[in-house]
Amino acid sequence: MDGSGTAIRHIRADEVEAFRRIRLEALRTEPSLFASRYEDWEVLSLEEWRNRLNEPVFIAFQGDEPVGITGLLRQRSSKMAHRATIIMVYVRRSLRGTGLASRLLGAVADHARDIGILQLELFVSAENPAAIRFYQREGFSEIGRIPGGVLEEGREIDDVMMARRLVD
Repeated sequence: MDGSGTAIRHIRADEVEAFRRIRLEALRTEPSLFASRYEDWEVLSLEEWRNRLNEPVFIAFQGDEPVGITGLLRQRSSKMAHRATIIMVYVRRSLRGTGLASRLLGAVADHARDIGILQLELFVSAENPAAIRFYQREGFSEIGRIPGGVLEEGREIDDVMMARRLVD
């Protein structure tokens, strides 16, 4: 399947069901890739799902079917409001390697620039070298690690912190 037949949209509260579907799919099918747990999101009320859309969320659609997602979490402090964290990055397995993840990152980076973000940051599992290489290809550099940043089934896994400047 080709990722070029997808449309990426910054979704709004009235598209909460598409958000719920793709986010739960990501957490269910790739639990080790995320700091969140499926069980924690599955029980959220519709209002809580809508509230999570107060931050920008971008979804890739193939027709009406959500097939990828990413979000942006801006720092709140006025001295740090030029920074934002990329969250929830997921592309359905059948569409990996099609360029869709790059397009999702591009959409979120364009939006970030438009709202005055100068630096994008993210966290990725040290046990996910493919994702680390992907982010490096997308211009991110490792800036540090959080030892034991995630506790997964009794194991502590380091979080790799990465950043990308949006301006020179």
